[in-house]
Amino acid sequence: MVMEYVSGGELFDYICKNGRVEDTEARRLFQQIISAVDYCHRHMVVHRDLKPENVLLDANKNAKIADFGLSNMMSDGEFLRTSCGSPNYAAPEVISGRLYAGPEVDIWSCGVILYALLCGTLPFDDEHVPTLFKKIRGGVFYIPEYLTRSVASLLMLMLQVDPLKRATIKDIREHEWFKQDLPGYLFPEDPSYDATVLDEEAIREVCEKFECTESEVMSSLYSGDPQDQLAVAYHLIIDNRRIMTQASEFYLASSPPQGSFIEEGMPLPPGIKPHPERMPPLLADSPKSRCPLDALNTTRPKPLAVKKAKWHLGIRSQSRPYDIMAEVYRAMKQLSFDWKVVNPYHLRVRRKNPVTGNLVKMSLQLYQVDNRSYLLDFKSIDDDIIDAVGFKSGSSTPQRSGSTAGLHRPRLSIDSASLAIDLPQLSSSLPGSLSGSSPLLTPRQGSHTMDFFEMCASLITTLAR
Repeated sequence: MVMEYVSGGELFDYICKNGRVEDTEARRLFQQIISAVDYCHRHMVVHRDLKPENVLLDANKNAKIADFGLSNMMSDGEFLRTSCGSPNYAAPEVISGRLYAGPEVDIWSCGVILYALLCGTLPFDDEHVPTLFKKIRGGVFYIPEYLTRSVASLLMLMLQVDPLKRATIKDIREHEWFKQDLPGYLFPEDPSYDATVLDEEAIREVCEKFECTESEVMSSLYSGDPQDQLAVAYHLIIDNRRIMTQASEFYLASSPPQGSFIEEGMPLPPGIKPHPERMPPLLADSPKSRCPLDALNTTRPKPLAVKKAKWHLGIRSQSRPYDIMAEVYRAMKQLSFDWKVVNPYHLRVRRKNPVTGNLVKMSLQLYQVDNRSYLLDFKSIDDDIIDAVGFKSGSSTPQRSGSTAGLHRPRLSIDSASLAIDLPQLSSSLPGSLSGSSPLLTPRQGSHTMDFFEMCASLITTLAR
C-alpha cells in the first residue's frame, strides 16, 4: 500500500510545541478539518475518534485526518451505540452509552480540537475519569478572556450537551468566524445537485406514487411551501439518491475490489469462482415475506433446471470476501497451520497431526454462491487416492460437503464476532454412506479422511471462538 508521507507530525505535538495557536492559523487548520469531516459525513462515514493526535500536518502545515480504526458506516434510520474514542474528546451521549446517529459526535470532538488550538488546553480535563465524565455531561467549560466573542459563540454551539441543539456542519459553515478567509476549494459546489434544476425522473416517481400530474408537482415545488407533501416527497427522493450515490462511490473507491459485494451481472474479483452448483439461500435471506411476487407467476417461462447441491463442508457467509479470508488467516496462524497462497481466495493448507503423525493437506477455496453470499469450501488433498465422492483430489471441483456455517462480519468494537455452526446432515453423510456409487474407503483412506475432518473441525472451532 502506497500512502502520502505526512512529514509535519501530529497536530497534538504542534500544539504542545507552540502553545495556543494564533486566531488566523487556528481558523485555517479548523477550516481544513471541518472540510475533511464534512467529506466523510457526506459519504456516510463517521470517524468517532477525532483528536489532535489523529490530525496530521504535511510539510506545508495542511491538516490531514488519519486513523479510521474506530470509524463506521452510517445508515439512514439506524443508530450507533458503541462507546469508543478518547474520553477527553468524547461527546456526552457516547460516554453515557446512549444511541447516537454519528455526525453529532464528530462535531463535539471538533469543538474540543478547536478549543485546544485556541487555548492550548482542553475544555474538559481531570485525572479522575468519573469526574471527567461528570464535567463532560455538565458541558460547563472555561472561556478565556482573550477569545473573541465570535469564536466563543461557535465553541458554545459545538459543545452543546444536547445533540439536537448542537451545531451541524451547515451551521459551522455559515458562522461568521468560520467564513473569514475560507478557501473555495474546501467546500466545492456540486453542479449535478443544483436545486434550481428539476429532476424529471424524480418528478415522474412522485407522480406515480401520489397519482398526480407533473404540473401539480411543479406547482408544489414552485410554491415554496416546505410542508407541501409533493415537494417533500420530491426532495426526499433527490436526497436519498444523492446519499446512496455518494456512499457507493466512496465504498468502491476506498475498498479493495475483493472486499465489495458482487452484484448480479458484475465480474467477480480475481480469485473468486462462481460456485459450480446451485446453493440453497441462507435461512435469514429466505422468509416467505421476501418472496418476489413474480416468482408466483405461473405464466412466466420456467427457468432452466440447475443442478442443486446436496451438502457442503465449509463456511457459508454474507460477509465481504476480504473479511472472510482475514478471519481464516488469523485462525490458521493461531493453529500453526502451514499454507501456500494460490491466490488471495485459494489456499493450500497442511498440518502434521500431533496424534497420528500424518501430514494432512487440504485446499480452501472461496466460491460465490449468489449475489450476496459466499462459501469457503474445505477439500481434502491426496494425490494418491480418489476421494469419497468420486472426484480426483486436487481438482478445482469442491468435493467434501457437510455443514453450513454463518460467519458474521467481524466487529472491531467491544462486540465479539459470532459463528453459528449447523451440522444437520453430517451424521448421515459420513464417509462410507455418501452415495451408492462411491468407492469403499480403505483403512489408509479412512485414516486420512478422519485426519482431514479433525483438521476442518479445529479450524471451524477456532473461527467460532
